[in-house]
Amino acid sequence: MKKVACFGEVMLRLSTPGNKLFGQSANFNACYGGAEANVAVSLATFGIPASLVSRVPANDLGECVLQELRRHGVGTQGVYTGGDRLGVYFLESGAGFRSSKVIYDRAHSAFAELKPGMIDWEAQLAGHDWFHWSGITPAVSQGAADACLEGIKVAHSLGLTVSCDLNYRSKLWRYGVSPQAIMAELMAYTHVVLANPDDARHYFGIAASGYHIDDPAYNEAVLRQLVQAFPQIKTAVSTLRRTVNASHNSWGGLLLQDGEAYTSPTYELNPIIDRVGGGDSFMAGLIYGLLNFENDAQKALNYAVAASALKHSIEGDANLVKAADVLHMLEGASVAARVSR
Repeated sequence: MKKVACFGEVMLRLSTPGNKLFGQSANFNACYGGAEANVAVSLATFGIPASLVSRVPANDLGECVLQELRRHGVGTQGVYTGGDRLGVYFLESGAGFRSSKVIYDRAHSAFAELKPGMIDWEAQLAGHDWFHWSGITPAVSQGAADACLEGIKVAHSLGLTVSCDLNYRSKLWRYGVSPQAIMAELMAYTHVVLANPDDARHYFGIAASGYHIDDPAYNEAVLRQLVQAFPQIKTAVSTLRRTVNASHNSWGGLLLQDGEAYTSPTYELNPIIDRVGGGDSFMAGLIYGLLNFENDAQKALNYAVAASALKHSIEGDANLVKAADVLHMLEGASVAARVSR
């Protein structure tokens, strides 16, 4: 069975309970998450052997991260220990017409203090078939960006498929470098990419004029430009999210492969329990779909969208639904809300 390695930071997530504002909350709900770890957890839950390459402090919180990953079946042999602290992020979940808010506290974390040469990439990627990273990782620090490039180059030399979720985060990229220059070099080795128009614009100056923002043709035009800029990309995808309010979105996806565009069915997500990790669950579903439905791009896309639609009903960072749940939804979404007896 194909094996997937993911590289990224795991953080402690502290979220306000019951859609409270930060100023209303006397306590926080705690869990662990991070874009690439979320992908690994979802893949492991789907039955795909998945491991995480990361760095956590050698303290109780670092041990909690390892226990959480292992609980979900994610391999932790690539999680190094060192540094002084675990990164943290605070989440105020929106509702109705009030947006969610995120505050990062991850400067000088164990992961942010990574340096080139700290990770034995040959050892960590041996026996794997796929390597996944996201645009969040090089945004954390120069050291993390350098380590990411090391991993991508080794993955490329070993013949692994390399995937990326561009994941532009305006609150990161604060260490005085050009995101465009760093991301262009990393993208040169990437075969599968999840890119929304804002990501492509911020990272590569790619834009498409003459389209309404909610028109799938807009996303398709951006993806075609991205593939033209980076011709080694074999599969480019974009989520199609239309926001009614924080509690109600429509959700779909678009995939471009070999010059042909595929569009998924659209799901109405209402009410949304937790949209954090929605893109990560889409990415995990896409990887699963491309590995299991090799010659059926439409089915791979539909699986990714259905998996991520289900994630919006689950509190926490990671998607915890099994492959059978997603396939059941694909067979007939109308029965999804019935009680399973």
